[in-house]
Amino acid sequence: MNVAETPFDFVTASYLTRIGTPSAGTLAELLTGLENCSDASIFHHTFQTLGVHHFLTKGFSNDFAQWTLASVNRNDLAEQLAALDIRDYTAIAALRSDLCRMVRDFCEAHPQFASQTGLERFYFCESVEVTVPLGRSARTLDEFREGLEHLSHAGFYFHFISSRLRLQLQTNDFSIWLSSSLGLRTLADSFNHIDVYTNTLDSARAKMLRLIDRERRKA
Repeated sequence: MNVAETPFDFVTASYLTRIGTPSAGTLAELLTGLENCSDASIFHHTFQTLGVHHFLTKGFSNDFAQWTLASVNRNDLAEQLAALDIRDYTAIAALRSDLCRMVRDFCEAHPQFASQTGLERFYFCESVEVTVPLGRSARTLDEFREGLEHLSHAGFYFHFISSRLRLQLQTNDFSIWLSSSLGLRTLADSFNHIDVYTNTLDSARAKMLRLIDRERRKA
C-alpha cells in the first residue's frame, strides 16, 4: 500500500456572505457589474449555489439567470444564462467572458429592455471563507477513505467545490492529493469528473467511496 510523504489534512469551513459595492437594477447595469466584479463574486453566484445540501429542483442554478427571470422578466435571456454549463470552464475569466457576452448581445439586440428597471436590485456578493483544521489526516488510501466517509458536508464542500476557486476551476483538493501524493491519477481524474450539477454532496461522496473501494480491490 502506498504511503504518502505529504498527508491529506481534512479541513472544515464556514461561509459568510459579504455584499459587495456593485449592484444592478437593469440589464445594462448587470453587464457593468459582471465586467467589474471580483472573481470571487462570479464564483459565488455560479459555483457557490451548489453548496447547499439539496440542489435546486426549480428555477435556475445560477443567480444571474434567476434574477434576470424573476426581477426583469426576461425569460429568453435567463434561459441563455442558465444554459452555461460550469463544468465546461477551467477559468473564471472564461466564465465571466461568456456571461458578459450573452448580456451584452441581448442588450444590443433589444435596447428597449437594457434600461428596464427590475423589481429588485441584484447585489454582487462574495463568500468569506473561515477554515478550521479538523485534526484528522491521511497518508494511505484506507485512511483517506475513512476521513472522507466521516467528513461533514461543510468539509466536503470546502475540499470538493470551494477549492475550485483557489485552483482556478482546474480540479479539487481530493484529486490533487490522490494524484500527486499517492500517484493514483486515474482515480483522481474520476473524482474530478463527478458531476457537481446532478449530484448532491452526499451522492458525490458516495460515488467517491465506491471509486476508492474499486481501487482497493485492484491492490
